[in-house]
Amino acid sequence: MIYGERIRLRAIEREDLPLFVNWLNDPEVRAGLIHYLPISLTDEEQWYSVMLGSPLEEHPLVIEARNGEGWSPIGDCGFIRINWRCRTGEVGILIGEKKFWNRGYGTEVMHLLLRHGFSTLNLNRISLDVYANNPGAIRCYEKAGFVQEGVRRQAMYKDGIYIDIIQMSVLKKEWQEI
Repeated sequence: MIYGERIRLRAIEREDLPLFVNWLNDPEVRAGLIHYLPISLTDEEQWYSVMLGSPLEEHPLVIEARNGEGWSPIGDCGFIRINWRCRTGEVGILIGEKKFWNRGYGTEVMHLLLRHGFSTLNLNRISLDVYANNPGAIRCYEKAGFVQEGVRRQAMYKDGIYIDIIQMSVLKKEWQEI
């Protein structure tokens, strides 16, 4: 487990899949994601089986928030496309429980992911993509130390509009100075 102040990150289990399906089928949750179609439990189970064959470092982690003496799942996060030669990786995050939105949980998750990526995985550069129409996520990433590198103009078509995709990253040296 990776522990923060109010959250912890743990390995995903098959029992988590129904919760993921609920989150991914909520249009508000899905708005900031690449997903645009409803997903079934069968689809998610197939994804899970494939995911188990990927490198362990790229397995998603469940985000759990402290709930009294226990923990409650509120989302997931993780690394993808790790390039060991270049020491780079991309991160993604989903807070599926909307009552945890805009309360600093995303920023805390990003801090934990950066610590894990730079200190445990020894990455040098961590990047992400975010939709330009998601100012809350952009603020979250900036608070964690990410800087904007560029914009892929109208790179996503979703819900009848074209959306710019902002590319952001943070380098290990920058993270160490924060």
